[in-house]
Amino acid sequence: MKKILLIEDDIAFCKMVSNFLSKNNYNVSTAYSANEARTLVKDTDFDLIMCDIRLPDSDGIELMAEFKLINPTIPIVLMTGYADVTTAVKAMKRGASDYISKPFVPEEVLLVLSNALNKPAEKKTGAPATHTTKSVQKERDFVSGISAVSKTLLTHIQLVSPTNLSVLINGESGTGKEVVAKEVHKLSNRNKAPFIAVDCGAIPKELATSEFFGHLKGSFTGAVTDKIGHFESANGGTLFLDEVGNLSYENQIQLLRALQERKVKKIGSSTEVEVDIRVIAATNEDLKEGVKNGTFREDLYHRLNEFSIEVPTLEERKQDLLMYADFFLDKANEQLNKNVLGFSPDVIRIFQAYSWPGNLRELQNIIRRSALLTQGNLIEKDVLPADLFEEQSKSMGGLSKSENEKEMIIKALKLCNGNKSEAAKMLEINRKTLYNKLKLYQLEED
Repeated sequence: MKKILLIEDDIAFCKMVSNFLSKNNYNVSTAYSANEARTLVKDTDFDLIMCDIRLPDSDGIELMAEFKLINPTIPIVLMTGYADVTTAVKAMKRGASDYISKPFVPEEVLLVLSNALNKPAEKKTGAPATHTTKSVQKERDFVSGISAVSKTLLTHIQLVSPTNLSVLINGESGTGKEVVAKEVHKLSNRNKAPFIAVDCGAIPKELATSEFFGHLKGSFTGAVTDKIGHFESANGGTLFLDEVGNLSYENQIQLLRALQERKVKKIGSSTEVEVDIRVIAATNEDLKEGVKNGTFREDLYHRLNEFSIEVPTLEERKQDLLMYADFFLDKANEQLNKNVLGFSPDVIRIFQAYSWPGNLRELQNIIRRSALLTQGNLIEKDVLPADLFEEQSKSMGGLSKSENEKEMIIKALKLCNGNKSEAAKMLEINRKTLYNKLKLYQLEED
């Protein structure tokens, strides 16, 4: 039975957590102050320490540093409220194994502890570790978040993942629909098999049959070799259909038939191949509206929508903003071989005031660019793009979301001299979605 030291000055909360951990087969000792914890650490060899970041007689991070000097390999998990999340993330660069945000999600607590305890011990060097990867968040490339909408999202992912239900993921462009799909796959029983992602908006309708089902050499002009389609490539695993609403009506019929029969036939072949796949589809369009106006088949919609997941916008999960910012900064540091530690208070205020119309993708791109330009330890406002300041100058709230989107489209078209393909790239949406937006906002040329 693993021995855990729990350091928390809130006696009622401490007892509640201690009881929970004891019921889950942990041997828990408790300390209500730093001095009490120091005494226990001298007398007992603990397998893990859980420490509140704010204690009445010490700072949790400083106390962690003390314990790391005594035992550099002991995993330490910090407990923190939302206001201290940024501090906790920085503490991980100084040796913390992970952090847990209050209020706790029981399953998250157990997962964090399991990961921290099972993580390979670092070599003893006589000094505390300078950087430790976030065990749960970074390895899984999925930030669960602490906001109510993020917790609902995580609950839905955990509920549907072990099943074989088809999943339809709805969300605006840039909200991370593919990351959600990958998380469903990772938590499913198919996680040892392939995850095949297909951008339906990038497939010309004439080639969709070949892309999905494959073809034999010589079956049509240009078929110079045999090709395995996406259905066969995903056999045993998950097929992710991104922006499924962009499929032509004819391609929808072919897709529906394959999903119903679970058999595919390559172009030029007379042999059917059985496939065992789970389908996850994603869209930033209203497929119900597509069913109503006849652009999307109702039977295919119900086949794909056995369970739906709504991915919130970044504006809706503002409480998670700093967690995502730190997560993307860690990724940027790794990709760019940088060591930027965090964000200045001015940058944090600007981030929190901005509406993030491009959602997580926009946040990630801005942080990567800013990290590249940063020469010091912190990202300062002088390296941020002008877009973030332009919105502030509008005194926040002058435009509705739709008005803001319409203005962005007009601006992009003007910058691209009316070239819709280039404007779509600038807006980070596909061409068909741009045409739908043009129709929605009555921006089409007469």
